[in-house]
Amino acid sequence: MSIEKSLYAAPEGLESLMSAEPDIEIEIEDPESVSIEMDGIEIELMGGEDDDFDANLVDFLPDKVVTSIVTDLVSDFDDDVNSRKDWMQTYVDGLELLGMKIEERADPWIGACGVYHPLLSEALVKFQAEIMMSTFPAAGPVKTQIIGKETQEKKDAAIRVQDDMNYQLTDVMSEFRPEHERMVWGLGLSGNAFKKVYFDPNLDRQTSIFVPAEDLVVPYGASDLNTSPRVTHVMRKTENDLRKLQVAGFYADVDLGEPNNDLDDVEKKIAEKMGFRATSDDRYKLLEINVNLDLEGYEHTDKDGEPTGIALPYIVTIEKGSSTCLAIRRNWNEGDKLYTKRQHYVHYGYVPGFGFYCFGLIHLVGAFAKSGTAILRQLVDAGTLANLPGGFKTRGLRVKGDDTPIGPAEWRDVDVPSGTISENIMALPYKEPSQVLASLLDKIVEEGRKFASAADIQVADMSANSPVGTTLAILERTLKVMTAVQARIHYSFKQELKLLRDIIKDFTPPEYSYEPEEGSRKAKQSDYDLVEVIPVSDPNAATMAQKIVQYQAVIQLAQMAPQIYDLPQLHRQMLDVLGIKNAQKLVPLPDDELPKDPITENMNALKGQPMKAFIYQDQQAHIAAHQMFMQDPLIMKTIGQSPQANVVMAALQAHIAEHLGFHYRELIEKQMGVPLPGPEEKLPEDVEVQLSRLIAQAGAQLLQLNQSQAQQAQNQQMAQDPMIQMQQAELQLKGQEVQRKAQKDATDAQLKQSQQQIERERIMTQKDIDMARLQADIAKNQLNLEADKDNEKRRMLADLIKGRNGR
Repeated sequence: MSIEKSLYAAPEGLESLMSAEPDIEIEIEDPESVSIEMDGIEIELMGGEDDDFDANLVDFLPDKVVTSIVTDLVSDFDDDVNSRKDWMQTYVDGLELLGMKIEERADPWIGACGVYHPLLSEALVKFQAEIMMSTFPAAGPVKTQIIGKETQEKKDAAIRVQDDMNYQLTDVMSEFRPEHERMVWGLGLSGNAFKKVYFDPNLDRQTSIFVPAEDLVVPYGASDLNTSPRVTHVMRKTENDLRKLQVAGFYADVDLGEPNNDLDDVEKKIAEKMGFRATSDDRYKLLEINVNLDLEGYEHTDKDGEPTGIALPYIVTIEKGSSTCLAIRRNWNEGDKLYTKRQHYVHYGYVPGFGFYCFGLIHLVGAFAKSGTAILRQLVDAGTLANLPGGFKTRGLRVKGDDTPIGPAEWRDVDVPSGTISENIMALPYKEPSQVLASLLDKIVEEGRKFASAADIQVADMSANSPVGTTLAILERTLKVMTAVQARIHYSFKQELKLLRDIIKDFTPPEYSYEPEEGSRKAKQSDYDLVEVIPVSDPNAATMAQKIVQYQAVIQLAQMAPQIYDLPQLHRQMLDVLGIKNAQKLVPLPDDELPKDPITENMNALKGQPMKAFIYQDQQAHIAAHQMFMQDPLIMKTIGQSPQANVVMAALQAHIAEHLGFHYRELIEKQMGVPLPGPEEKLPEDVEVQLSRLIAQAGAQLLQLNQSQAQQAQNQQMAQDPMIQMQQAELQLKGQEVQRKAQKDATDAQLKQSQQQIERERIMTQKDIDMARLQADIAKNQLNLEADKDNEKRRMLADLIKGRNGR
């Protein structure tokens, strides 16, 4: 190990020590921690970062820093306790009204009535029963909801996750239901209840425990657990349990001394009100505080590595009696750049108030219960005094025997000093119990029950012929408050199930250890990513009666227009609400069907059982098998004798139509050259518009192709008919005759045309001859004319010559 002097310069004053050349021992046991011993002085060089993300930082932080953290957090815890003092006082005082402790009263006399009116206990017991029936049925408290598009893979995963979660919560986590019942009791009583969800290494599984409201301290001004600056869980652990956690390395292995046996005032009062005598507790009191801290050496840094001063979430555990810090651990997921606080608690609220803590039945009807208790005691005491009156008697009056009360049909001797007995005894004028006071008690109790939603619905006052809507309106009005409370419980229970799901998922194998044939309790890790886990309770209906009336209203509407309702689905849901076992066998639904071969489907049609086509089946094969079954003479003869013949045929026709629809889909996909989205897949608007246009084009092309094939098939079918063949032969002969006549007519026309051509040529030749003759005649006539002219000229010349000569 080399040390650069420029980086690690020696402090002033060490030169004299170094001149003495002391012995220096350097011991390196941990690369992150170096211990140097020199002349009895031990110097520890601690690493700023630990290698293990889940390490206990108490082992790495300086004692001074840890002490400062403990002092500040304990002071903040005391302030948080004081901020809810009034709420806690009302809660503690109201515990007495439950009547869990039999009170022996000596005021106004010994043996006075100490009964408590059961208004508060009655409302609490009814609330617990209603919530447990709605949130934790016998089949389990979990159901699943598919995320995104529904596929067969997701449906199978949903069944596996639902079965696995219910198996874990009902069979593996044996404490879950008792803890849930305790939570519901505490919720109704104080208005607040908490569940702590975590992985227990001792049990090697997830667990969810109930944390009473008095044991989870939150600043009264906080709005919820996620945004609260502090959340403190007050825990009690025995010395042995605490030692186990120290040996396991979860807590720092430090000596805590003997536990502080004192109980605080609240704990003593709660024990006293509930009928217990508690003065000390030999367990350690731990404060597990979820808080944001800016720890030295573990600061939040920016991208340049500079501290930002942002406090990060940690869990700090402090032993309250000795103010010793047992653990400081990071409370965010490793690798989370946002440092999001991990939540381990779930808050259940009854009726929200002004601050963090909600109000419960103690706060809402505690005054009614207290008034009812006071009036009830007065009535009982008045009856006691009226039946066994007291008064004055003279000193000399003596009853022989003893002064015990006289029993029925018993007569005793008395010694009267003087006069009659009536003159020696004067009874005080006690009155019988007041009827006005009894009426006032009934009124107070009635109003308290209404306010607590614990009043019984007077079903006898309702008419049997009342419309379902009227009955539903009465139920809604009566159960409105309880429905709102149940909706809050549904929301909180959903958060708890999500925390449990995350833990179960992390410790679930990534693959099956075997290949299941169908949904199994053994789900794989990826199944939990496909579904959402939600409670089976219905936040819109507080009781089973309300749910049944709602379904009855829907059934009445369905009778008016059955064609627009899915009646099997409606009746199936009704049976599920009633809690009928094997409802899927009583009312089978098409969605419950698995792919079957055509023969099995034909058998189901005969038995009147549902049938369902699937998109990946051989549609043409199924259609052909069903059509041949319907056309078979033996089947037709047998079915024709059954009164259900029309029903069977209609079911088969509907099933064939379903296969035909899938077949047409295949043809469209083949024509388009691409697969279509799933039938139940949600499409964006622009995608749906573009897809519709492409389908329309493909449909037109498919229509032309089918029309052409249909015409060809029709022609082929017609060609095989004898009558059609005879008609075709006759038409062929007629065609040949027509063709012969046409050829003859063509020949005649050609001959006639030739004759006409010859005639035309003859006429043209004749014309030429006539023209030649005419021209020859003209030429001849011209020659004759010229010859005549010449002859005339010669004659005239001759005559002239003759005339000259005659002169």
